[in-house]
Amino acid sequence: MSLTVDLNADMGESFGSWSLGDDAALLEIVTSANVACGFHAGDPDVMLQTMRNAVTNGVGIGAHPGFDDLRGFGRYRMNVPHATLANQIRYQVGAAQAMARAADGEVRHLKLHGALSNMSSEDQALARVCYDAALSVAPDLIIMVLASTAQQRAVEEMGARFVGEIFADRAYNDDATLVDRSKPGAVIHDAALAGPRIAEMVKAGAIITESGKHIETGIDTICLHGDTPEAVEIARSVRTSLEGEGIVVKTFGT
Repeated sequence: MSLTVDLNADMGESFGSWSLGDDAALLEIVTSANVACGFHAGDPDVMLQTMRNAVTNGVGIGAHPGFDDLRGFGRYRMNVPHATLANQIRYQVGAAQAMARAADGEVRHLKLHGALSNMSSEDQALARVCYDAALSVAPDLIIMVLASTAQQRAVEEMGARFVGEIFADRAYNDDATLVDRSKPGAVIHDAALAGPRIAEMVKAGAIITESGKHIETGIDTICLHGDTPEAVEIARSVRTSLEGEGIVVKTFGT
C-alpha cells in the first residue's frame, strides 16, 4: 500500500491593500489551505477570495486562528486569559465558517497559528482551551496538530479527530517543537534541501531533528508556509520529491 500525505499551507494573509504570498500558485500545489481569520492577518475580502480559490482547486479549507495581533502577525507570545482566548477562537472559527459557506465550501479543519501554536505545543492545558473552544462551535472539525507535542497529547486526551503535521521549512528541536525563529537555521529557505528532507521524514515515519534524532510519529500532513519569498519554489520541491518517492499527495480524510 502506498504512503499518502496531505500538503497544507497557511494563506489568506493579505490585508486591505497590503499583499502577502502567492496564494493562487500555492493552491495549485497544496491539498489543504489554512486561512487566516482576521486576527493575525487577513480580512473578510481576502478570506472569501482565498476560500473561493480553494474550492475551485478542490483544496480542503481550514480555519487558522491566532492571537489578536495584526501588527505582530501573530508571532508575539501573549498572556491572554483562557476564557477570553476561548472566545477569540470561537469568533475566528465562526468567521471562517461564514466565509467558507459563502464560497460554497465548508471548514474541515482547524490549525492554530504562530505564537499561539508554539505555546500550545508546549502547554497541553492551553492547547485544550483552544481545541475545546473550536469544537464548541464546530464539533466536526479535524484538529491539525504539531505531531508528538502537547497539542497531540491534548487531542488524544479529548478523543478528538486529528491529523499530525510536520513542517517542510522549519528546523526541529529534540522534543519535536520548532526551533525558535530568532535562531540561525530555524527557517529553511533552500528548496533543494526542503523537498528531499521531507520525503526522507515521511518514508522514515519520523521527525528528524537538527541533531539528527529520529522521533517516530504519524505524519498525515506537511506544512508549507506561504509568507516567504521562496514559498512556491519550496512547495513544488516538496511535492515533486514526495511523488518521486512514490508517495501519494492528497487531501487528508479523502
